[in-house]
Amino acid sequence: MNNLIEVLITIPFTDSQVANLRNISPRLNITVAQARKPDDIPLDTWNRTEVLYTDRVLPPPAHVPNLNWIQFHSAGIDFAVDSPLLKMPGIVATTLSGAAAVQVAEYAVMMMLTLGHRLLDLLALQSHSEWPRDRWERFLPQELSGSTVGLVGYGSLGRQIARVLQPFGATVLATKRDVMHPQDMDYTVDGLGDPQGDYFHRLYPIQALRSMLKECDFIVDTLPLTPETRSRIDAEMLEVVKPTAFLIDLSRGGIVNQAALISALQEHRLAGAALDVFTEEPLPPASPLWSMPNVIITPHLSGISPHYDERAVALFGENLNRYLVGLPLYNRFDSHKGY
Repeated sequence: MNNLIEVLITIPFTDSQVANLRNISPRLNITVAQARKPDDIPLDTWNRTEVLYTDRVLPPPAHVPNLNWIQFHSAGIDFAVDSPLLKMPGIVATTLSGAAAVQVAEYAVMMMLTLGHRLLDLLALQSHSEWPRDRWERFLPQELSGSTVGLVGYGSLGRQIARVLQPFGATVLATKRDVMHPQDMDYTVDGLGDPQGDYFHRLYPIQALRSMLKECDFIVDTLPLTPETRSRIDAEMLEVVKPTAFLIDLSRGGIVNQAALISALQEHRLAGAALDVFTEEPLPPASPLWSMPNVIITPHLSGISPHYDERAVALFGENLNRYLVGLPLYNRFDSHKGY
C-alpha cells in the first residue's frame, strides 16, 4: 500500500526551507512548482496532490480528486472564500495567521509614535529649514505612556501588538468575538503574542465596540474582512471617537468605511490616521487621502518581512506534523466565521 503523502508547493521557497519540510517525515513526497495560475501545473501533478501549499493558485475541483488540505501563504484569505474548492466537503483550509504578527506589530507601534509625536509636521519643517517659535505648544505629543490603545480584534496581530506595547505603559483595550475564552488556541511562537490573554486591561465583545472606541487615544484595526466586519468602523462608530485620537488601519480594506473616515478627518473629528489598506487598491490618485497632512499612506506593506517565508515554513511544518498524526490543524478556516 502506498502511504506517501503528495505535497505540492507553488511558492518559491529556498532549497534549505524545502529540505526542512522534507526532513519532517519520509512519508512526505514534496513537489515544488512555482505557479501563477492553475494551468502552470501539469494535470497529473494536480491529480495526485493531497496537500497544497499556495498563495492564490487554486485549481478546479475536478483536477484535485485526492486533495484533503490547502495551506494558504497568507493570514487573510477573503479572496478565496468563494472558491469552489473551499466549498468541497472534506477539504480543510488553513491560514498563516501569526506569521506576519511580528512585523505588523512593529508597524503599528511605529505609526502610533509617528502620529503621536507629530513626526510628519517635524519633517515638513526640516524640509523648509524652519525652527518654529511655538514649538512647545505646537508639538506637544500624545505619548504612548498613559495612553489608551484600542485593538479592534484580538487575533494574532492584536495579541502581538499588545505584547509590544507592554513596556510603553499604555492601557490596552481589545475586542474579541468570544470574550469568555481569552486564550489563543491557534498557532503561536514561544515568546510572541499573548497565548493566555494576559496583556489587555479590558476585553470587550465586538458588539460593544462603540463603548471601547470612546476611551481610546489610538485605535488599531486588525479584524479579518468578512461580511460581518465590512464597514464595522463606520460613521456611527467614528462619531464617538475623541477628536484627539489616531486611527491605524492595517488589516483589510473595507472594514473602516473610507467615506466616513475621510469626512471625520476633513472635519477634524479625528486627529490623524495611518492607513496601509484601502477599499480600492492601489488607492486612486484622486483620493483626498493622498493630500491630507495628518494622514500617512503606505501601499499595503505592513506584513512584509525578510523573515516571512521562514516563519511560514515553520508554521507549515507544525501543521504537517499534526496532519501526519491526525491532530487538528492550526489556523483552520471556519466558513461560518469567514476567517
